[in-house]
Amino acid sequence: MYTILEKQQLSQDVFYFRVSAPDIAKSRKAGQFVLVQLDADFGERVPLTIADANADEGWIALVVQAVGATTLKLSRRAVGDKLAVVLGPLGNPTHISHVGTVVCVGGGIGVAPLYPIAQAYKAAGNKLIVIMGARTKELIIFEDKMRAIADEVIIMTDDGSAGTKGLVTEPLKALCEQTPPPDEVVAIGPPVMMKFCAETTRPFGIHTVVSLNTIMIDGTGMCGGCRVTVGGETKFVCVDGPEFDGHQVDFSNMMLRMKAFKEREQKDLHKCRMRAQAAALQAGREN
Repeated sequence: MYTILEKQQLSQDVFYFRVSAPDIAKSRKAGQFVLVQLDADFGERVPLTIADANADEGWIALVVQAVGATTLKLSRRAVGDKLAVVLGPLGNPTHISHVGTVVCVGGGIGVAPLYPIAQAYKAAGNKLIVIMGARTKELIIFEDKMRAIADEVIIMTDDGSAGTKGLVTEPLKALCEQTPPPDEVVAIGPPVMMKFCAETTRPFGIHTVVSLNTIMIDGTGMCGGCRVTVGGETKFVCVDGPEFDGHQVDFSNMMLRMKAFKEREQKDLHKCRMRAQAAALQAGREN
């Protein structure tokens, strides 16, 4: 069993968990993920990217957005509760090297899996520029953590409630136009954001890495749900990735595939919320 050591609510549906997992904390590398199962007897296993870790203290950090039945149940767990299964680290780690200047672009909850990658690039001696974007100020996460490691942090919001009003591609393009331009770009966030980040850097020939972790389902390569086209070839995000060359990813096909699970996911989430409301009502009657 894996014990929840800390829980924070970062925004309306986004939660931070620090979980005891000594072996994983010692062996994980930036960009890798774990599979989490809430209960031992029955339950879905969900892939979650490791957002931070401490090998000496034996914990890993997970950031969870309650978008489906299992993640909603996880968001309701408390400090001291146990998770039945935390399997990992899985996936290919980020290739980290000293390249010069690295721009890390995070959109929404994508900032969480971006954090350990940014840490690793900075530790390798690179100049680190972080661009963070969200719809509104309340959805900005990990700002203090990023400011603690980055040489420069740029905040963009759709409504202008924090930082500058606009899209993350705007400062990214401005950086690409500078002399010298960035040596590498890493983008993690909604697929449409990653697509346009890759299109922004393409004319400049800047190597751009994207993480497609949002499309993963079982995390083992058995279900085929995370199948994507990269450079004209079929890849499976959980075993071949989760990171790929953003200029080679067929984002249009990926986004179309993600819609296939949306309706079922919403139905399961609705059922889970209805059960929780019914349980709360029943508990109130008994008291």
